[in-house]
Amino acid sequence: MFFSCLFPKKNNACISISPQLLFLVNRFEISLTKSIAELVPEDDNDKDDFLNFSWMITAMHSLCETHLGFTALMTTDVDLPVSDMEESLIEMYVDISSKLLELCDAFTSELHRLNHGNMFLNVAFSNPEEFDLSQVDRWKQYMASKNPSIENCGEVLRSLIKSLNRHHHRLYKKVTKKKKKSQDAKEGKEKVLLRSLYGAMVNTLYIFSVFAAAFTRSSKNLLHLTITKEMEEEEEEEVRWGQAFVELQNKVNLEIQNTSLSESFGVIRDLEAVESGVEKLYAAVQEGCPDLLMVMEPLKQSVKQLSERYDLIYKATRCLWDEVSLARDVLSERLLT
Repeated sequence: MFFSCLFPKKNNACISISPQLLFLVNRFEISLTKSIAELVPEDDNDKDDFLNFSWMITAMHSLCETHLGFTALMTTDVDLPVSDMEESLIEMYVDISSKLLELCDAFTSELHRLNHGNMFLNVAFSNPEEFDLSQVDRWKQYMASKNPSIENCGEVLRSLIKSLNRHHHRLYKKVTKKKKKSQDAKEGKEKVLLRSLYGAMVNTLYIFSVFAAAFTRSSKNLLHLTITKEMEEEEEEEVRWGQAFVELQNKVNLEIQNTSLSESFGVIRDLEAVESGVEKLYAAVQEGCPDLLMVMEPLKQSVKQLSERYDLIYKATRCLWDEVSLARDVLSERLLT
């Protein structure tokens, strides 16, 4: 994948990094590693361990912290006057983040749509004595419908990849031209920013592809990213967060690819629980079950919990939107000062 080209291998570039800068980049990468590791399913046999709303909320919050950390690194920790290289880094973040905001909007749009679908089930539960399947049928039809905003996620992701490719090519050329100035402290700072931005974007792009695959019920939107194991500062330096990222990607991708996305309303466990409850209720009505309340009650609780979780993941996604938007404003202003 194109990410492996972002950092030339071995001795292509030998820019000196001071101990202080190494401390900053190590701190950022340790935090990133921890965020990724928290998303890795602990038990391979427990499918409920991820791809539920709890997992998605944690993922969104971790991305929010990652972008907050990178913004702090860019604007506070690395005291750097605006140079051509830094301008390119800022322009890269601003350009890519515009696509991230589009994806956040698509995700919140889908969450709103899914939550609206619960209305049909709540109406169906309102009078158990006169219950019929019409509202359940409307729920099924509504849930099977498409959301144009979310269906466009694959195109946005591909556009994002193109943007990263374009920016990478330009930044790589600048890095290569400066490789002989190994004692330039400013270039060492630029290298730290480039390395940190790489980590933030790889993680963000992958997590967003998981969300896109889950919401669109299409594994075609799920990315498999290959990262380099060598960095410029040292020969054959391993990416600190690489092992956790590979483990996360392998486990989540395998589970999604083994799920028949087209046969359900999504791979999100919370939604699957409601779907299963609806099928049980539907069968009970058709079989003339004398005690529909016994079948209906657990489904009512699942729908209530689902609505609460929709609200939480919606807020977490908006939190990331706010952080990315704020970072864009701060970095754009930096270019003008």
